Amino acid sequence: MDSETATAEPEIEERPLRKRIAAEIRETLLTIAVFAPIWLLFSTLAYDERYIPSESMVPALQVGDRLAVAKFAYGYDRNSLPFGLGRLIFGNGPDNPKAKLFAKLPKRGDVIVFRHPRQSLVLIKRVVGLPGDTVQMRGGQLYLNGKPVPREETRQTTYRQSDQNHLPVTAIEYREQLPGEKGAHLIHEFSDQSCLDQTPVFRVPAGHVFMMGDNRDNSEDSRAPSGHPGMAEAFPEAWGCPPSLDRGEKAIGFVPVDDLMGRAETVLWTLHSCRKEEGLDCPAPRLWRSFHDAHPKS
Repeated sequence: MDSETATAEPEIEERPLRKRIAAEIRETLLTIAVFAPIWLLFSTLAYDERYIPSESMVPALQVGDRLAVAKFAYGYDRNSLPFGLGRLIFGNGPDNPKAKLFAKLPKRGDVIVFRHPRQSLVLIKRVVGLPGDTVQMRGGQLYLNGKPVPREETRQTTYRQSDQNHLPVTAIEYREQLPGEKGAHLIHEFSDQSCLDQTPVFRVPAGHVFMMGDNRDNSEDSRAPSGHPGMAEAFPEAWGCPPSLDRGEKAIGFVPVDDLMGRAETVLWTLHSCRKEEGLDCPAPRLWRSFHDAHPKS
């Protein structure tokens, strides 16, 4: 009798434990079932998360920054929805202006995530020119509609680049103010004699924008001659360096509004890190910092 009682007791204790485990599994699955569609809907229609892999937007953005990107900022089109849903709903034709809901043009100074018009890449740059604008670089100075965009030197900064060599570079930091921009932004120039510091006059066509990186001498953007092959062949002397058009990959040129995916809003957190060294700047980590507050006000 005693032996039968001893063997029965563990079974009595295991039953409530199994029930608790089963209940916890059910609750976990229910939570996933409820919140996964909400998260998917939120990330599909409202905000996207993006990682910064290059230094083309230094000092505003550092390599390793994670951004919240507002997908609704310029409306929804074939490039807005993931998993090919945008092309399924709106079609795959870039020449159909009606295939966009709540369409809205960006403002000068907006930092935008967009699809490369000629490659399967997603990039991030700042809008400096809108449809109808003329854009030109003269000796490192940005000219918009024939007038110089005000820039004010703030300091010199020396830091290690995030490329494979990690060599220190010295840049002049300027505060630049675009027409109609809410608050100035900072740019870096290594010199005013780089290849893209001298360009022809670009006239932005309808339905397109002109993009530039804040790290002006470390950004292949709408200024690059490979994005304007016809102009480069006709006026090769208009650039600071002879254009090289024999490469397979082409620069972005004018970016169609159809390729805009969203506006950068917030630096969620950063994986950027650097070693403190005498004479070298090391950007501080950022956590949940509004992108618009990351720049000095004019």
